[in-house]
This record gives sequence, C-alpha cells and structure tokens, in this order.
Amino acid sequence: MKAVVLYCNMADKKKILLVEDDSFMMKILAEKLSRGGFEIQTADDGEECLKKLETYKPDIILLDIIMPRIDGYEVLHRLKESSVWRDIPVIALSNLGQKEEIDHALELGAKAFMVKANFTTGEIIENINKFLQEK
Repeated sequence: MKAVVLYCNMADKKKILLVEDDSFMMKILAEKLSRGGFEIQTADDGEECLKKLETYKPDIILLDIIMPRIDGYEVLHRLKESSVWRDIPVIALSNLGQKEEIDHALELGAKAFMVKANFTTGEIIENINKFLQEK
C-alpha cells in the first residue's frame, strides 16, 4: 500500500489577521485556524492590527470589538476610509450581542457579526470560507 503525502503550499493558504485581546481565545482560534489550513497573523488590539496591515495583506480579518487602545469599531472605521484596506472582508467576533452593537459594526463595514459564545470554532471557519468564496 502506498502512502499518500498531502501538503499545502504556503502560497495557496488563505491569510487571516486575527485581532483578539484575550490571549487564551487568540491561542485557541489561531491553533484551530492554522489546523484548518490558514496562514495566521495575530494582533492584540486595534493599534497593532493597523500597524500589521501596513506590511501584511490578509484575505480576511477576524476582529474583536472591545479591545484596549483602539477598539474594533475604530478599526472598522479606518478600514472603510482606506482605499487599500476597504475591500478586506471583516468578521466581527465579540462577546457583545446587543442589536445596536451588531448594527453599528455592520454599518461600519463588517460582513458578519458573530457572538463568540454562540459559535463553535468550526462554525467560525465555515463563515470564513463562505466569505472567502464570495471575495
């Protein structure tokens, strides 16, 4: 019986910028996404996110909303204003779940808003794949 070797060329991997201030949540998501075949870069807050975007062009951004220094709403606002960044799809991930908060993120350009407690990492990956196919 022959062994089949599977590999993923780094050039084929879709790039995700994961922006999350909770180090435990970031570690779990980054590990699952990496195992799902994605190239992952991380940022601890909105300020670091914007700095990384100067040199890293992700295919999609997973963005926490409540963070220190620059929150997710301000990041969405700055992305929308930028001709370079405005077309990068963003999925807002948050513990917030009030209609006003969700609507605000969507108005600022998020493609989706996922309340962390309501979704498994598998469902988050499904949404990522859905938006990457639409891109």
